[in-house]
Amino acid sequence: MRILLILVSMLSAAAQPAAVQKVLKVFDELNRAQSSKEKVRFQLTEAEVNEYLQHARTVNPRPGLDKLTVKFFPGNYISTFTVVDFDMVEQARPGTVPGLLKPVLNGKKEVWVDIRLNAAGGLSTFSVEKAYFQSIRLPAFMVEKMINVVGSRQKEKFDTSKPVPLPYKLQSIVTGDKSVRGEN
Repeated sequence: MRILLILVSMLSAAAQPAAVQKVLKVFDELNRAQSSKEKVRFQLTEAEVNEYLQHARTVNPRPGLDKLTVKFFPGNYISTFTVVDFDMVEQARPGTVPGLLKPVLNGKKEVWVDIRLNAAGGLSTFSVEKAYFQSIRLPAFMVEKMINVVGSRQKEKFDTSKPVPLPYKLQSIVTGDKSVRGEN
């Protein structure tokens, strides 16, 4: 029985792509560092983060989100392509989707949202720089409200209307060209 458990754990670890294993290792190091006060620095590529996001969605589905892909740019500029369940958003907080956009923003739709992240001192905030559904520009205030609704539906209950604590006692996150780095 013990050999079977060892084989199963080895196979499940081997079944995870290298990028997923790398991200999980970073999470493990950051988690351990919370009690040891050890300094941990990491850098992940855009491809590694996207592969992890795809994996995480299958392991831990997120209400209101069907897909998430990110692109990192210098200056904490992040471009996202997300499939959002607008029916869930509207049901959770009626009026989030303006009446004029309801005929097109219903069901699961892909939106492109560019944000500017401010992640320092253990807290993060963001501002929506621009957002689109197909060729329709979406109002930033609506997208910020929509992100807050989706965040509040997660098990962590994110309230993005105020600074959100970074996980693992991270102190900063900085994006570069196709990469993100951080430290606790």
